[in-house]
Amino acid sequence: MKDNWPEPIVRVQSLSESGISTIPTKYVKPLNERPSLSKFSDVNIPTINLEGSSNCEEISEACRDWGFFQVVNHGVPRELMDEARQVWREFFHQPMDVKQSYGNTPKTYEGYGSRLGVEKGAILDWSDYYFLHYLPGYLKDHNKWPSLPLSLRKVMEEYSKQVVNFGGRLMKILSENLGLKEDVLQNAFGGEDIGACLRVNFYPKCPQPDLTLGLSPHSDPGGMTILLPDHHVAGLQVRRNAHWITVKPASHAFIVNIGDQIQILSNAIYKSVEHRVMVNSAEERISLAFFYNPKSDLMIEPVKELLTTHNVSPLYPPRTFDQYRLYIRTKGPQGKSQLGESNKLNPQHDKCN
Repeated sequence: MKDNWPEPIVRVQSLSESGISTIPTKYVKPLNERPSLSKFSDVNIPTINLEGSSNCEEISEACRDWGFFQVVNHGVPRELMDEARQVWREFFHQPMDVKQSYGNTPKTYEGYGSRLGVEKGAILDWSDYYFLHYLPGYLKDHNKWPSLPLSLRKVMEEYSKQVVNFGGRLMKILSENLGLKEDVLQNAFGGEDIGACLRVNFYPKCPQPDLTLGLSPHSDPGGMTILLPDHHVAGLQVRRNAHWITVKPASHAFIVNIGDQIQILSNAIYKSVEHRVMVNSAEERISLAFFYNPKSDLMIEPVKELLTTHNVSPLYPPRTFDQYRLYIRTKGPQGKSQLGESNKLNPQHDKCN
């Protein structure tokens, strides 16, 4: 991976706050990739009450049919969720020199960033972000977490611990819903020795939101994503067949989506689904995407017990998560193309593309 970005980094927040009325051409998407409002305003991803009696069945259906669902009554304190959003909003409104001191590189992506992918001349997304590691412990470095606002490190330490616990509960349900023992998927991720990291997305106001996106269409390369959305401003869209559905977040819900690694482990019984983010001219947005991932050097492949039970062949070759995510870190978000090599084994395995 390259040590430096291919072009000088421009902070999107600075562009937004400069008062421009026209966005630079490097943010303008081709006509066929520009955003559109959902034609299905009454449709939403499934909402699941984790304290409900039928939650396992509902999660199973959502993973197979949608690849997305939102969870209420998940056990993470509402006050902590609000604090997590607030400390990051305060960080993104610190002076630029404070934020620049945490500027990242494509080598690890850790820190304050404004682009994904290292291809020169790429069309960029209208967003800034902050990326940090939580697990494994040897990658976590509080010195790389912002020191301002003063409460951020303490809040995010507790928030991360709670979200990892929540992710572990979901992994047991996902495993049992496949007819496996509750620890099979977790063990395939490395047991307690998993990867966990956070990307905080900041989407500044945009003078021409119809020409660009906050985040281009992609499926998440990791295991499972637990998203804390903006509680005031919608923007996340999920691909549903040939249409984009705008997600309407429930109050204090987490939005959960299946990542490519769980699609691989389940041999495409569970689906990772493309999603994208719209921006708007009236309000900024912030969201916290927590990635619950396999240990990076473990070989990931379809669970052999599933192949035997269903008498099917594997749809994906074995490879490590490190090998896998290098694609998106190099190319940036590009639909589900990181699964393309595997798709050649069976091009019909996923109808979401």
